[in-house]
Amino acid sequence: MKKLSVILYVVIFLAIAGLYLLHFTGNKKCSQSETGSSVPAGGIAYVNIDSIIYKFDMFTDRRNELMDKQKKAEAELTSKGSQYERGARDYQEKVQKGLVTRATAAEMEQALVQQQQELVTLRDQLQGSLIEEEQVMNRQVIDYITTFLEENKSEYNYQYIFGKSFGSVVLYSDSTLDITQKVLEALNKKYQTEKK
Repeated sequence: MKKLSVILYVVIFLAIAGLYLLHFTGNKKCSQSETGSSVPAGGIAYVNIDSIIYKFDMFTDRRNELMDKQKKAEAELTSKGSQYERGARDYQEKVQKGLVTRATAAEMEQALVQQQQELVTLRDQLQGSLIEEEQVMNRQVIDYITTFLEENKSEYNYQYIFGKSFGSVVLYSDSTLDITQKVLEALNKKYQTEKK
């Protein structure tokens, strides 16, 4: 485990050193792209990936769809849980009053156990399905963003666009390199156009 930490520190140090060299040995002048936006020395920019994702209309739409599915799943689970509880109360009542034979009580108990197992299985399936859908949604949003940046690289004219977020590898960045708002506006505009 200690060797892994040392290796990670070495990789991070080399990456930072490489960025340092790229930044300070590259062309010091800012170049002008065809659109008139200036590109900082080194061609490096960053976006706050959390802001991009949470303010991106596609993410909001997909999250709302997922929340609707979650509510439907919870309603289905609650309905089946209520059926199980009614059956359990009915069984308990009949057994306590002696209204059923032992054989019938055993059959009712077995049916309740099976119903409980089905309820647990259903809960696990619904939960697994929602988790998988959330993962797919997140990948779709990230893929849309990266594809957008690749398709519009001539407009942004950067060699590197980093994604900064809490706990990411980028620990510090100059705010003049932040293109989050510009990218977010362009993403939402493109998404709304495609949505229509």
